[in-house]
Amino acid sequence: MAYTPKILAFAGSTRIDSYNKRLVKIAAAGAKAAGAEVTYIDLRDLPLPLYDEDLEAREGLPANARTLKDLLISHQGLLIASPEYNSSLTAVLKNAIDWASRPAPNEPPLAAFAGKVAAIMSTSPGGLGGLRGLVHLRSILGNIKVLVLPDQVAVPNASQVFNADGSLKDPQKQESVGNLGRSVADILFKLN
Repeated sequence: MAYTPKILAFAGSTRIDSYNKRLVKIAAAGAKAAGAEVTYIDLRDLPLPLYDEDLEAREGLPANARTLKDLLISHQGLLIASPEYNSSLTAVLKNAIDWASRPAPNEPPLAAFAGKVAAIMSTSPGGLGGLRGLVHLRSILGNIKVLVLPDQVAVPNASQVFNADGSLKDPQKQESVGNLGRSVADILFKLN
């Protein structure tokens, strides 16, 4: 039976009409075109309390954190579009990473992240396209044993760059974002 890489795609935003949700779907389409199985999730559908070790000790891992963690564990690749809030990543994305990184009995450390292959991207209404936040996301993911591919895309002027169908108006940018998904799929094929 031929290997099919499984890639989880999501944005670090809960806003319904998030530009980054549009962006990660373009990368997801690139991964699918390369032969990967892609699961898109919306963090809005998995609300989590702020990470609190006392809460975890008292109640255990929240159900949505377990769901997210199980999804991460069952996929070999990640596509993450990260909005930039005050020159960094969003609280919702950092919180999701923090909850999913929590150890469970009889589970290897960082089971949801160690050995995953990821591509990161961003879009923002500003002129840098969220580039400053990607530096922080890359650092966090690398520290939890995710192999983050060197290529990334930051798309400026988000309110002006998308077509009504969610694609990017600039065909070169569209291709660059799609190539992020293809790259994750290609690396996973090579590794397996």
